[in-house]
Amino acid sequence: MGEKQVDEITGVETTGHEWDGVTELNNPMPKWWVNLFYACIAFAGVYVIFYPAIPMINDHTRGLLGYSARGEVAERIAAHSEMQSVWKDRIAAASLEEIREDPDLFNFALASGAANFALNCSQCHGSGAAGNVGGFPNLNDDDWLWGGDLESIYTTIAHGVRNEDDPDARFSMMPAYGADGLLSRAEIRDVAQYVMNFSGRATDMEAVERAAETWEYNCAACHGDDGRGDTDLGAPNLTDAIWLYGGSAEEIFNQVWNPRHGVMPPWLERLGDTTVKELAVYVHALGGGE
Repeated sequence: MGEKQVDEITGVETTGHEWDGVTELNNPMPKWWVNLFYACIAFAGVYVIFYPAIPMINDHTRGLLGYSARGEVAERIAAHSEMQSVWKDRIAAASLEEIREDPDLFNFALASGAANFALNCSQCHGSGAAGNVGGFPNLNDDDWLWGGDLESIYTTIAHGVRNEDDPDARFSMMPAYGADGLLSRAEIRDVAQYVMNFSGRATDMEAVERAAETWEYNCAACHGDDGRGDTDLGAPNLTDAIWLYGGSAEEIFNQVWNPRHGVMPPWLERLGDTTVKELAVYVHALGGGE
C-alpha cells in the first residue's frame, strides 16, 4: 500500500490524486446524509412490498395493499356520477323550456353544458365559442343559420349539419354558380357588389344595378329580396357584418363561384339526449339565443 498523503494546511488525508499541484481532500460524507440515504433505501424496500412497483412483461407487482391509482380515479368518477344522477334524471325527463324555467335545473345544465362544450365542441368553435375563421361559426352573436331558439339549437346539435346518414340533419346547398357555369365571372362580380350593398359597402353602384335581375332569379328564393336569409332553409342573413367565409368582395365572389359548405357531426347518439339538452342550454345562454 502507498503512503497516505495528508494536506499540510487542513491535516485531512487526500485522495492521492494530483493535477497541476491541485489535490482533493478525502472528507467523509456527513453522517446525517449517509443515514438519510440508507433510510431511503429501506423506505423503497417497504414501498415495493406494499404498493405496485415492479413492471413485468404483461403485468406488474400489485403490492400487499392492492392499491391502484386508476382504481381510485374510477371510484371517484363513479361517486361523482352517482351524485349527479339525480339532476341528470330530472333533465332527461324535462323539456328544454322546463329546464330553462327551473333555476336549479338550469344552473346544473349550464355548468354541465359548459364542461361538455369544452370537451366536444371547443376544438372547432373555440374555447370561448367565438368560432374560427374558415367555416366555424361564432355562437356568441345573434346570427343563426337554422334558428337560435332552444329547440332549433338542440336539433342542430343532435342531428348535425349536412349529415347524410340522418334524415333530420340540417342540410342546405348553394349551387356553384361559377364552377358549374350557371353565371359568368362578370355576373358573379356584380352579385358580390349587390351583396355588399345590403350592408352599405358596395363600391360600384352600376354593378349593383346590373346584378338586380341576377339576384332576383338566382338568389332571392333562398336569401330573400332583402338578403335577410331564411332559417328554415339554412340561408344566411347577408345584411349584417357576420360572415362565415369572409365578407370582402373577393371572398364573396369565391363563395358564389364555388361555395364551401361546412359540416358538423351528429351528437345525439354519441352523447345522449341529456347531454345534448345541456349543450343546447349552454349555447343558448352564451348571449345570442333567441
